[in-house]
Amino acid sequence: MAGVLAGKKGIIFGALDERSLAWHVAERCLAEGASLVLTNTDAAIQLGTIADLAAARQLPLVACDATKIEDIQALFARAQEHLGGKIDFVLHAVAQSMNLRRHKPYEQAGYSYYQQTLDISALSLHKILSVAMQMDAIAEGGSVVALSYLASERYFYGYNDMADAKAMLESIARQMGALYGRKRGVRVNIVSQSPTPTKAGSSWREIEFFYRYADHLSPLGNADADDCAGVCVALFSDLMKRVTMQTIYSDGGFGRTILTPELVDDYREKV
Repeated sequence: MAGVLAGKKGIIFGALDERSLAWHVAERCLAEGASLVLTNTDAAIQLGTIADLAAARQLPLVACDATKIEDIQALFARAQEHLGGKIDFVLHAVAQSMNLRRHKPYEQAGYSYYQQTLDISALSLHKILSVAMQMDAIAEGGSVVALSYLASERYFYGYNDMADAKAMLESIARQMGALYGRKRGVRVNIVSQSPTPTKAGSSWREIEFFYRYADHLSPLGNADADDCAGVCVALFSDLMKRVTMQTIYSDGGFGRTILTPELVDDYREKV
């Protein structure tokens, strides 16, 4: 039986190693019949194990700095040449904050790092979509998904400038989704994922505590990397061809839960 992505061609940005959300998305896309090109920066390819996935699955791995227009142009050209046509879907899983990695308090953020955070984690989506539109690289009715987190709209202690970047990312998805949808019927959506133990997530000093807290609070528990991959595949597929400019929450209900009986009992014990 053919998978829901059979015959579709995709580009996966941001897989680093087997813990990466993008890695899980790539594996799920392949299982559903898609053809892929993997991409990350030269440094990430050297530091991570994405080359192992590319070799094992016989996938092209193209170095691309998603903050550089010329790199993105070259990537789309090579991907279309290798895959034999326009791209049907793109995953944006690109994020980095040196302020977060160095545990700088938000009010003492280094501004050069701050600008870098926004460029890598948010403006890169704008650049990817802008280049794709100019090159007409994404097929009619194609789908673009970017990964985000609930800190884009709520205060999370210690998440710092990455929260601002995620808010910007989601705004770009809405605006570019409206423009690209009218121009080529291309959908642009966000998947807001539970805290997940990835290399990137480990930069947040409170991640281990918050992983347990979110799992405790969420009615369904934390969504894991495979859950995230399933949502992305659905958005890439024709099953959701009229869904665009949305933020889909893959978080076990955490984002819509404030208080549980367990939390009430815990608080009562402390007071």
